[in-house]
Amino acid sequence: MRYFWRHPFAEEGREEGREEGREEGRAQERADVVLRTLKWREVDVPDAVRERVLASGDLEELGTWLDRAYQVTDAWGLFGEGF
Repeated sequence: MRYFWRHPFAEEGREEGREEGREEGRAQERADVVLRTLKWREVDVPDAVRERVLASGDLEELGTWLDRAYQVTDAWGLFGEGF
């Protein structure tokens, strides 16, 4: 008798779940760095900007925002408005 949790499909599903969890963790870390960079630069971050940054799970998007965090004078500039 083969147990489901040892089945190749179950093992594949667990690995996919672990990878998704790792990617979510990387996105959260990058979002935190974006916000810390703005804080360090003394750029005021409205709650709406903070929520949008923290809600993003897209590493590429967060990378773009991190690059911009070093240049913007207004937090809304992260998103390209007036950048």
